[in-house]
Amino acid sequence: MHVAMRVVRDSDVPLTSQIQRFIKSEVAAGVLHPGSRLPSSRSLADELGVSRSVVVEAYGQLVAEGYLEAVQGAGTRVVRHLGPEPVVPTLLDDGRVPDVRWDLRPGAPAFPHFPRRDWLTSYQRALQSADPADHDYPPPAGVPALRVELAHYLGRVCGVPGTPDQIMVVAGFAQTLGLLGAALPELGVDALGMENPGHPRQRRFVRECGLRPVPLPVDAEGIDVSALRASGVRAVLVTPAHQYPTGVTLSARRRAELAAWARETGGWIVEDDYDGGLWYERGTPRPLALRRLAPDHVVYAGTASKTLAPGLRLGWLAAPPAVLDPLLRARARHDLGTDSLAQLAFAEFLRSGLYDRHLRRLNSLCRDRRQVLEAAVRRHLPGAVVLGPAAGLHACIRLPPRTDEAALVAGALRRSVLVRGAAAFHARAGEGAPALVVGHAQLPRTGIEEAIAELGKVLGKVLG
Repeated sequence: MHVAMRVVRDSDVPLTSQIQRFIKSEVAAGVLHPGSRLPSSRSLADELGVSRSVVVEAYGQLVAEGYLEAVQGAGTRVVRHLGPEPVVPTLLDDGRVPDVRWDLRPGAPAFPHFPRRDWLTSYQRALQSADPADHDYPPPAGVPALRVELAHYLGRVCGVPGTPDQIMVVAGFAQTLGLLGAALPELGVDALGMENPGHPRQRRFVRECGLRPVPLPVDAEGIDVSALRASGVRAVLVTPAHQYPTGVTLSARRRAELAAWARETGGWIVEDDYDGGLWYERGTPRPLALRRLAPDHVVYAGTASKTLAPGLRLGWLAAPPAVLDPLLRARARHDLGTDSLAQLAFAEFLRSGLYDRHLRRLNSLCRDRRQVLEAAVRRHLPGAVVLGPAAGLHACIRLPPRTDEAALVAGALRRSVLVRGAAAFHARAGEGAPALVVGHAQLPRTGIEEAIAELGKVLGKVLG
């Protein structure tokens, strides 16, 4: 064992203290990690050229202070429970997250419900039938087999018009945004209208891609098209089926207004169908794709991140040639395509009907969780309302008007409930009514009930 340590013999600081200070500082800096094994006292003494008793004394003091532990037969180690000081999370998608009993953050995919056996079957079939050419770099637009299956599936389930030649396979919606950041300026677009409230990371990502994000208000009918007209932007990003994070569906009137805006101005609409296929509102059919109303002006984008797993990095878009061509040119400059074997497996997953079967199961599970959530809110959060149709993996809970949202979120964390307040999704501080944005699909029924009950214990204390 070796450790990068030095001691200064002519220092006023005793050698034992120098060793102690060094080890403490390395632990605090994250250089020596919990569980890291240190040299034996004899080895370190030989390495430093000091008496072994100096090292034994230093180690003994660090054990007494809780920095090190002496394990019989395993030497001296940094204690395993040491770590960085607890941090108060932003409750967005970045940084460390504290350990809690109930994690109600939205955006968490249904990992426990990944169809492992069916996916393995599809992957094996894809491998067995793959040609030698399928192991080469894939076409920038995606392997033809998947583009054909996506055209069939998106037309059948979502009402998306378009041929396989209009479809492009991408590595998730983040890559779609990145490619649009390169393609839209070629069409004279330097700003992108974005729903407010909306996804905070998307606003930042759009800005980093070179486009100027312009927040546009969302109400009970979806994005405010009159505000869009007044903004002067020539492109807008919307989530019409299940707005993120409010959960509202773009009304038929607003859909028609939005399509008319695109045709009249020559503008572009990016339709983010981020949780497509997850719709379980009884008695109300899922809205068809906005692209149907203005196929020459709408880029439809979808992903498998919510329905399967984000780790697959599988997404897709259907776009008119005027946008698809610059998208392909942008990708050819920076990318060599999406994993071809994963594409072939997903094509088989779609073709065999296994994806449809998986979605039926997932929708049934999410409907069950949503019903538990709504009942728990009625029981434990008086005056609160769950908004929007039953769809996706999250729901927005509007709180009583006088609720101190920030205090509720902080109080919930003290009770081991991690939840996001709606304020984090607004472009400016102080906008919007108090609300919570809750992910419910990843928790068991009892977990949802228990978490909302804990929120209820905090709510009464934070009402203004």
